[in-house]
Amino acid sequence: MRAGVVPEGKAASLPVVVIGAGPVGQTAALLLARWGLPVVVLDRASGRVRAGSRSICQQRDVLDVWEAAGCAAITAEGLTWTTARTYYRDRELFAWSFDPGRSPLPPFVNISQARTEELLDERIAATPLVDVRWGHEAVAFTEDPGGVTVRCADGSEVRGSHAIACTGAHGGAVRDMLGVSFDGETFEERFLICDIRADLPGWERERRFHFDPTWNPGRQVLIHPCPGSTYRIDWQVPPDFDLAAEEASGGLDRRIRMIVGDRPYELVWRTVYRFHARVAGRMRVGRVLLAGDCAHLVAPFGARGLNSGVPDAENAAWKIAFVRHGWAPEELLETYEVERRAAALENLEVTGATMRFLVPRTEEGRARRREILERAARTCPDGREDGRDACDRSDFGEAAWDTDERARHGRDTNGHATHGRDTDGDDMDVRDGDWRGTDTRDGDWRGTDGRDVDRRSTDARDAERRDTDGHDAERRHTDGHDAERRGTDGRPDADEAGKAGEAVAVKAAAAEAVAAEAVAAVDSGRFAEPFWYLDSPLTTRAPGRTFTGRPPRGESPAPVPGVIVPDAPVSVPGRPEVTRLRQLCRDGLLVLLTEGCDRERLTAAARDAVRAPVAVVTVEEIDPAGDVRKALEARPCEAWLVRPDAHIAAVLTAPDPAALAQAARRSLGHPS
Repeated sequence: MRAGVVPEGKAASLPVVVIGAGPVGQTAALLLARWGLPVVVLDRASGRVRAGSRSICQQRDVLDVWEAAGCAAITAEGLTWTTARTYYRDRELFAWSFDPGRSPLPPFVNISQARTEELLDERIAATPLVDVRWGHEAVAFTEDPGGVTVRCADGSEVRGSHAIACTGAHGGAVRDMLGVSFDGETFEERFLICDIRADLPGWERERRFHFDPTWNPGRQVLIHPCPGSTYRIDWQVPPDFDLAAEEASGGLDRRIRMIVGDRPYELVWRTVYRFHARVAGRMRVGRVLLAGDCAHLVAPFGARGLNSGVPDAENAAWKIAFVRHGWAPEELLETYEVERRAAALENLEVTGATMRFLVPRTEEGRARRREILERAARTCPDGREDGRDACDRSDFGEAAWDTDERARHGRDTNGHATHGRDTDGDDMDVRDGDWRGTDTRDGDWRGTDGRDVDRRSTDARDAERRDTDGHDAERRHTDGHDAERRGTDGRPDADEAGKAGEAVAVKAAAAEAVAAEAVAAVDSGRFAEPFWYLDSPLTTRAPGRTFTGRPPRGESPAPVPGVIVPDAPVSVPGRPEVTRLRQLCRDGLLVLLTEGCDRERLTAAARDAVRAPVAVVTVEEIDPAGDVRKALEARPCEAWLVRPDAHIAAVLTAPDPAALAQAARRSLGHPS
């Protein structure tokens, strides 16, 4: 039995109550309905307010969830930019272009939250199991052994088996009702967002990040392209910034024109906001689960807001559905708290490091950041030498278009190959492990080898590095002759010429390593990634497939138990609509077998162990091109157990039926 075709009467008639009709609540409702459960969505607003870009950058794994929910239109309409440029003052530090990797889905898309909500609304309207009630503000919860009752401000009540609170950043009232703390901090710094519509040829597929530009000195500016010739611009502004006064004085227009020049533009939306870094004390209170911004708030650099809220919704939905259908015990719901709160704390740590770099709060921190940026500007070969800012008004009509043309051919402003680097200079292929780079854990700004960027690596101490014998690479010989001295027959000595060439190569490699370290320390955000449930009670550890720690920035971890299964193209006999591996994962438990496994006995064991739907397929039958085998790093005689949210629950070598049965039961929260 596949999800989406569960008979409506199979579960009890009580709905699941979703509080909040934002994208997290919409996703939860659609996924619950996909599992055959009725849903009532309550929202205090009188109707949908379609305002602004807000959360714009959605990564591949979230697009995958939305496709499972029946909303592939978000992927189709979104824009994937192909070049990212990072600047410090008047110099371009680096640029990168990305490799899309193996997955048929793009690494990410830019699309306004308003349009995302609109597309999800259209899908909800076509889903009879979802009932959306605007103008219903939840004011109280009453729980008993049979369910939970939500009372609304108008006096009405809705009875449900469970509730998911997706009330967004202003979810304090719900948390207070449930007695949940929301510890953390609010940053003093403010940011101005403007969505503008303009014709900016060459910028439609570029993201630009500016540190300390002359037209916003001491602060940052970020420019993102969106569909429909719309651009999202974020300026860091002073704490006392007054948007109304800025508009009245003409300052907002001047600010925008420092970027677009004299070209006409339309101001579509603008707002001012502050960042928060907070996590709920608990994400489960009895039959109520907290999801999205109601449960955690982080700075937006790295796009870890909605890209974490959607996995919350998916995790909550499949677990509630499995409990409701009798496929798993009630205890499964406690693993929502275990798994998703750990993910929230990880996001808090990563974004905290980024914010300590972007907006340091001490003079020492500011000096440290300035030193890192200036080192990157000195050492990076991509920096512009002409003293003009690439986004300066006088430069917009000429040099900007010249750099755009080079970018379209995979070159930076000096004609160098960009080599697929990410926003921090890292090699990149989002999700499938090609974004290579470093990690900035705890705000220490580590270099590519994990050491502080103030230190030189052992093979890259200085661009004027000394030779192994202590002499300069361009040294003279004791006889006064040049290192390229002539042999006795008047010809250059081959050995000495070779040594000189090696010294030059060493020098170049050293300079490149120094530049790479300097660039890697520039932290403009580690892009969102799926969390790894290594310590979850649902995960069965696998000898020989161990997690080695948080991967370098942008790089995916190796496929091990707890990690989301890599996506790859597949061909499934009799199911032409299935083109990706993860599409097989969302209908229940999936067992993937490599060659050498006893399929009949393992299938019987898995299906006898649990009541939930179980699909068993061999890698060979779905992987004619070998993409799945390569993505999994699969070995002979393995059984891969994958959860309904596409996370790997177990990898068993030479599996016996009893071991697979035990792993299947553990993955659904059954007692061992």
